[in-house]
Amino acid sequence: MQLSIRHTTQYAYDQPVTYTLQKVRLRPLTSDVQTVQDWSLQIDGGKVEASYTDHYGNHVDLVSADPGTGGLTLTASGTIDTKDAAGIFGKRYGRAPLWHFRQQTLLTKPGTGIRALSKALNGTDDMLGSLHEISAAILEAAPYRTGETQAETTGEEALKHGFGVCQDHSHIMIGAARQAGLPARYVSGYLMLDGQIDQDASHAWAEVHLDDLGWVGFDVSNGISPDERYVRIAIGRDAQDAAPISGLRMGPGSESLIVSLQVQQ
Repeated sequence: MQLSIRHTTQYAYDQPVTYTLQKVRLRPLTSDVQTVQDWSLQIDGGKVEASYTDHYGNHVDLVSADPGTGGLTLTASGTIDTKDAAGIFGKRYGRAPLWHFRQQTLLTKPGTGIRALSKALNGTDDMLGSLHEISAAILEAAPYRTGETQAETTGEEALKHGFGVCQDHSHIMIGAARQAGLPARYVSGYLMLDGQIDQDASHAWAEVHLDDLGWVGFDVSNGISPDERYVRIAIGRDAQDAAPISGLRMGPGSESLIVSLQVQQ
């Protein structure tokens, strides 16, 4: 499937900024499940200071805002050919070892709720099937609803609250898998929605490593494994590692943010 993507992030500052530096992970990479045909990152009100590949294999652009600017706009766009691999990314490894993805973070650290979910993985003869069951159990316990959680909400907190979005669902799934000793990681990316081009945000899902299959994806929010409608951008131990944009700003005043995204075939 060929997907066309246009993702615009617009920051507006009510007072001129002194300094802004954003860590931008908005360049998808070619892999066994996707081929990048063309891609560009356009920046208005700033520039790319440096680019590098981080320890997870993500492409990162460091973007600074022009001194005194009142706004910064980043537009990532391009065309990606994707294929359906039944959610199996496989045995592809970077510099980060598997044991690194067994380590819990503040966002995935389990409490009583995640520990209870994880018990289904203890001694199971069908680990893949049990992971799918946990994915379904997460969505039942914390149905998808926007506006109920924040970027800093942990997986355990979202589970206790009873609602969440894709970030929360992924953190719960990752925390449960790690509690059972399995390597697990967070994936940020895009999803083409059926009958809908315009979206409010990018997407995220979890991947768990199984010895026989390698990395396997679980989109808890939609109750499926990633197929040809998905595009990968970045990976990490949690959302902070794989966020499309993160950074800092120096100067008085506040900022507003507008995100627009179109994903279509």
